[in-house]
Amino acid sequence: MARTYEPVPPESFEKVKGELRQVTGELNRRLGVRLTLDEGNSRVLIEAEREGDAANVLRARDIVRAIAIGFDPQDALQLLDEDYVLVVVDVTQAVGDKENHLRRVLGRVIGENGRARRTLEEITGTKIVVNDRGLVGIIGDYERSQVARHGVELLVQGRMHATVYRRLEGMMRELKRRESTELWFGRKGEGSQTS
Repeated sequence: MARTYEPVPPESFEKVKGELRQVTGELNRRLGVRLTLDEGNSRVLIEAEREGDAANVLRARDIVRAIAIGFDPQDALQLLDEDYVLVVVDVTQAVGDKENHLRRVLGRVIGENGRARRTLEEITGTKIVVNDRGLVGIIGDYERSQVARHGVELLVQGRMHATVYRRLEGMMRELKRRESTELWFGRKGEGSQTS
């Protein structure tokens, strides 16, 4: 049977435990996995109930990880859709873990009253959470999540917000143009096959 563990920070274990209760039934029903909370080791055991469900175990692990990072359980459940991914940017890898420096850089990603984070979400069509441990979580389809990741990384590097927004808007225009071209040629190809 496929199984994996997902660590949960001890200081947020109780909160995560409560939020996991909201999604456990859905994960069991849709993915065929069972969650077992291991409070002593501050982790969640995720096990497949049937052979061959390793991919479902990994999808459930991403949902548990998203909740542990700080996503609302309903936002984390978007990961049940195969087109959606969880991207995690560990800001401490780029700036170290000195508390003042980390807080300043995370403040750049969040922005005044959350404005920068909301702007990144609006431009990219993703959901973004920034937690106080230096993790930035992004949920969205693969390409949009990568655009959002690029934006977060640019802000962490110290780029100006307006410059980052313009860059992401350009990337999203290109992505939408490519999607509409694929849609157009896909439809055109379908129409020619029926003629």
